[in-house]
Amino acid sequence: MKGIFENILIFLIGDAQAERMVPPTGFTVRLTVFAAAAMAFLATMALAFSMATGRLADKWTSELSRSSTIRIASSTQQAIAQRDAVLGVLATTPGVESYRVIDTEEQRQLLAPWFGQEIDLELLPVPTLIEIVERPGGFDAENLQFRLAAEAPAAVFDTHRRWRAPLVNAANRLKILGWVALALIIASLAVMVTLAAQSALAANHQVISVMRLIGARDGYIAQAFVRRFTIRGLIGAVIGVCLGLLALALMPSAGGVAGFLTGLAPTGWGWLFPVWIPIVTGIIAFLATRRAANRLLRSLP
Repeated sequence: MKGIFENILIFLIGDAQAERMVPPTGFTVRLTVFAAAAMAFLATMALAFSMATGRLADKWTSELSRSSTIRIASSTQQAIAQRDAVLGVLATTPGVESYRVIDTEEQRQLLAPWFGQEIDLELLPVPTLIEIVERPGGFDAENLQFRLAAEAPAAVFDTHRRWRAPLVNAANRLKILGWVALALIIASLAVMVTLAAQSALAANHQVISVMRLIGARDGYIAQAFVRRFTIRGLIGAVIGVCLGLLALALMPSAGGVAGFLTGLAPTGWGWLFPVWIPIVTGIIAFLATRRAANRLLRSLP
């Protein structure tokens, strides 16, 4: 255990003499930092996208799973009688938490995006709508449908399952798509860091050969490259995550209206989730650089 801590301490402190052969500036530095920052930014966005779709699916599931609607499409006089019959059935149905008749003003607001605020509902065959909210245990929907058919034939019972399921499935698939995008971003980051490390190693091929001739071990040489590129990856990832969180914080608010693109910003503890992105980036940079360094050193005579 003591040896492990000593190795970690040596890695964190570094060896100035060994790191002199790693170019402190140049193309590989800019490439590594830029690649890590860009990929961390995209990873933050992909994570926010996945979390937002997850929240959307949960919201649709929780809000719509307990609600259903009864629609009465008939003439005015018949609608009143049918409505009273439906309300009587609901009042004696176990499992129903609440129910209400959607009034004319609310129907006007629902239709306003398509017909405008000045719509006259008397000119349209708008049915009478009754919203039902069930208790957590639910109710017997089949029995309720049979009772409605007997006492209010014009009433159409809709549990919302027919159109709710595709919405929830679409949100869940978008969530999976976000995680797949995040995995591809991490894989691309590993490739870019590996290419940058190989470029730096190739540029210092002669220096590495001379160091080996004077007795430097491969592990000593590889450690300098691994430490430098790991630090570069961490710095770039921190920059990218900060920019990503800033972009999410600047997203416009939905203003209380259910929106998806305006709800990408994390909520609560969700702001802490992107913290692991620089950690993963550092691990990827460490593994990718060590593999590239060891491969090159083994190929040298």
